[in-house]
Amino acid sequence: MTSMFSLQGRTAAIVGGGSGIGEAVAIGCAEAGAGVHCLDIDAEAAARTAATIRAAGGEAASARLDIVDGAAVTAAFSGIATAHGSLDVVVCTPGVNVRKPLLDYTDDEIDRVLGLNLKGGAHVIQSAGRIMRTQGSGSIILFSSIRSVVVEPGQSMYAATKAGIVQMVRAAAAELGPHGVRVNAVAPGVIDTPLTAPIKDSPDWYGAYAARNIFNRWGTAREMAGPTVFLASDAASYVTGTVLFADGGWTAVDGRFTPPGM
Repeated sequence: MTSMFSLQGRTAAIVGGGSGIGEAVAIGCAEAGAGVHCLDIDAEAAARTAATIRAAGGEAASARLDIVDGAAVTAAFSGIATAHGSLDVVVCTPGVNVRKPLLDYTDDEIDRVLGLNLKGGAHVIQSAGRIMRTQGSGSIILFSSIRSVVVEPGQSMYAATKAGIVQMVRAAAAELGPHGVRVNAVAPGVIDTPLTAPIKDSPDWYGAYAARNIFNRWGTAREMAGPTVFLASDAASYVTGTVLFADGGWTAVDGRFTPPGM
């Protein structure tokens, strides 16, 4: 069974590979045998992840990429595919959140959240999908969230984009499946990453989130690598158009918490 989970000989592009979940996923894919390209809007952070992989004996490169720029995404993925002969795995982890009541959102804030989370995700699916459709194989994995199904005050736009990612993944899976391409989503619970750093500054808020899942703790970025490698590998050869919840059971027990000030 071990060989089913191997990514040996495959080329993986990890968008958001400079920190948090993306960094952990990039390292996990390299440990599974993939040659990894760490792509991030922070070029220095991406380079650090790639250096960590190489220091452990893996194969990795890095580059700056802003997924809001569709042309840049196409150029990056095309370059990787040309250099290696294929683009086998693409993972997209970046997301942004503005925590405030919906009625207080400015147009600029709406554009910022929708632009990165939804438009950026669409660019990744489009660019990767075109390459993989031609080559007749590939796995695309986007990161959604528990907020695609459960929400709280202050999460309106973020939750809308994470639900939108699920529907994009399902539609892309239906469209690309006949060409041998699988498209799935991972939906984390509350994970200790730079995105959730503001919550950690409030002990009550941090503790309440921990208490709202079955394990009574936050997840780690490393714990998102396993589900992602599974979806990227042949072990998931019959899995497409699905959402893999890695949330410590949060959605099973319907965790709820109203943040301070909301």
